[in-house]
Amino acid sequence: MVRRDFILRATGVLAVTGLTITGCTTTSPSDANADPGKRRREIDTGIDTTLSRLYTAAPHARELVAKASGVLVFPSVLAAGLWIGGQYGEGALRIANRTEAYYSTASASIGLQIGAQSKALIFLFMTQDALNKFRNSKGWAVGADASVAVLKIGANGDIDTTSLTSSVLAFVLTNSGLMANLTLEGTKVTRLNL
Repeated sequence: MVRRDFILRATGVLAVTGLTITGCTTTSPSDANADPGKRRREIDTGIDTTLSRLYTAAPHARELVAKASGVLVFPSVLAAGLWIGGQYGEGALRIANRTEAYYSTASASIGLQIGAQSKALIFLFMTQDALNKFRNSKGWAVGADASVAVLKIGANGDIDTTSLTSSVLAFVLTNSGLMANLTLEGTKVTRLNL
């Protein structure tokens, strides 16, 4: 019992430490809260950079983004964990290439995981109905409020079209490129007051 309590405490401390260390490269919350305009500009700049990286990795993604009713982009989602993990990021919803609202994403997980990483999440709402459900929700969660298909990208940048039947599609972009076979179940999205 004592050993289990020690492991749980140590895991929590390491997860918090990992998130803190990883977060050192981002704007501190006190700075961001002091100037919401600066925070919005940083998020918007991050979104532009993320979409450019996506179009470089998968040129056909530009067509999908253009067809989407809305695009929700989180340019930097920081994740850290040691058996117990968590992730957090801020982004914005764009409709017709215009920012409509700002959001945060968070999730927690338990399992074999050690380390920290940063990734970008890009959700495409392919139907107006899917976009409306998202915008009208108080808190939206992948799996509970919508089924999300994570898109697979081939070596030549082609998108696997077998997953295009879902009304919400997603790309996961890391420093090494696009990721596939990743689950986003339990990812929660909440609107920010910026």
